[in-house]
Amino acid sequence: MRRELIILTVATVFITGTGFLTKLEPGDLRALYQKPVKEWPKPDIDSGVVWAEFKSLPKTDTAYFGLMAQPKVKLGKLLFFDPLLSSSSQISCSSCHDPHLSWGDGRRVSLGTDHLQGTRNTPSLLNIGQRKSFFWDGRAFSLEDQATFPIEAHHEMNMKASELGPKLSAIKAYRMLFREAYGNEEVTTEKVVTALAEFQRTITSRRSRFDRFLDGEYKAMTDEEIHGMHLFRTKARCMNCHNGQYLTDESFHNIGLTYYKRKYEDLGRYNLTSNPADVGRFKTPSLRDVMHNAPWMHNGLFNDITGVINIYNSGMHMIDPKPEQKQQDRLYPVTDPLLKKLNLTKEEIKALAAFMDAITATQYKMQRPDLPRD
Repeated sequence: MRRELIILTVATVFITGTGFLTKLEPGDLRALYQKPVKEWPKPDIDSGVVWAEFKSLPKTDTAYFGLMAQPKVKLGKLLFFDPLLSSSSQISCSSCHDPHLSWGDGRRVSLGTDHLQGTRNTPSLLNIGQRKSFFWDGRAFSLEDQATFPIEAHHEMNMKASELGPKLSAIKAYRMLFREAYGNEEVTTEKVVTALAEFQRTITSRRSRFDRFLDGEYKAMTDEEIHGMHLFRTKARCMNCHNGQYLTDESFHNIGLTYYKRKYEDLGRYNLTSNPADVGRFKTPSLRDVMHNAPWMHNGLFNDITGVINIYNSGMHMIDPKPEQKQQDRLYPVTDPLLKKLNLTKEEIKALAAFMDAITATQYKMQRPDLPRD
């Protein structure tokens, strides 16, 4: 009883911000978290931030194979892997969203028709059906809307919507598949993107050791990983943006990587909204399976997770404008005030990196289907 009181007292002192984390032994910290999540120490969340507690992913759905056999999902899967959706007949959705690369492409930025490079890193499609907006700048609000952009973009698939239906209709097997899915053989862009969206909703993460720990399997995570999780929730302030079941707040932030008036300049959401407050803001990515999704950030410039943590440790306020600079240039980027210098030690950075491994599950490497050509 007395030991539990000491543990809770030390933890409470740390959580209120006096920095006593180093006084907790690994076993003591484990004891804090070997309880139901609702009894865990509260995270360090800034006033006004809307957040959700961690939640595990559901266990394997036994209805998965039945879902994959549904006509629209089956059609969508074939279309997703088919390069006929591009003008060159060489680029498919899976060219940038490869199931063997955690539904990303492993490149710094995307590569499309005629080897044209994009300007942003390709996000993974894992759990895409749970997102509220899409793309780094949030320009789409539905999976159907999202699917039209890469098909038509000149540096991606470069396909005219008016030509897609006739191109696919020339293949008898596709006409039969559209009849099975929609009741008639007519092939339209609207039907294509609907089927693609139905398939993409099936792309989900497997459960990680983090999920098993949340569900009470307390040996699933090491002491170092639990230490990293506690830091994630407290001193490292990660949960201000990465929280809930999918470890994202579904919002947009300027984390100080706008590269304003430099080589890699990207004004982010401002390019969509024209609101100066959105300069440099990008969507918070989900951290599910994060270690499979390198390189990281909207520009794909970071390949080392320790380097990424070091960036956040710095506070990212190196280029905040002085009042007179902001008056002279309304687009001068301002780093989100949620980012603060963290003063993490090397041991703490190592523990956070270990936690990134714990929230990364094994991959399901979907095989590419045989495509209709008759």
